[in-house]
Amino acid sequence: MVKVVKKIAEPIFYTTKITEWPKEERPREKLIARGPQALNEAELLGILIRTGTGKVTAVDLGHTILKEFSSLKNLTSRSVQELRQFKGLGNAKAVTLVAAFELGRRASRKERDGAQIRSPEDVVQLYQAQLRDLKHEVFLVLLLDSANHLLREVKISEGILNSSLVHPREVFKPAITEPSASIILIHNHPSGNPEPSSEDIQITRQMVEAGKIIGIPVHDHIIITAHAHTSFVERGLL
Repeated sequence: MVKVVKKIAEPIFYTTKITEWPKEERPREKLIARGPQALNEAELLGILIRTGTGKVTAVDLGHTILKEFSSLKNLTSRSVQELRQFKGLGNAKAVTLVAAFELGRRASRKERDGAQIRSPEDVVQLYQAQLRDLKHEVFLVLLLDSANHLLREVKISEGILNSSLVHPREVFKPAITEPSASIILIHNHPSGNPEPSSEDIQITRQMVEAGKIIGIPVHDHIIITAHAHTSFVERGLL
């Protein structure tokens, strides 16, 4: 989290208002004429921010925010409160940015519906972007049909992972209702360490045994971090 005593001031990159720029260089006009891929990240943020403050343009604000958080990836996980620390970003603009980032994440999740999962790498490709920046642990269950197509995902718990939060009845209830042919367990490690803990192993064994009784097998349990993952199947832990 960014710790500041007062609102972060923005350096001025431009000396004129955006409306005084050459028309072909104005972010909105450039997007219309050449498409969004022609704009850099600061310009795209400037369109969402809409207006600057004083001599500082909306694009200036975009540059400053990106510099403060080092990358767009780090920026997209920030809260309204964190964004409001920047001079020129009030509630309305901060909310607009957070809403835009969330829409992007949801669009990505929608693209997963019906995806066929053939390997742990398929799961990582589908879910790493969603889970890698979270500051807390999230436990998900993927419900699969008989051809290993993703029916839907279910969030089981948030917070420190333990057996009291992740119980077989919570995991298998949606799988029975769907109904699902099999499931895959996923959770993230915000620490960046993909190694399974003793609690992870205990929970997995409990779910595997419950799945055998119910008749819905657990295909894998995958731990995801920002840059790595662990598959219980590949480790011989399942």
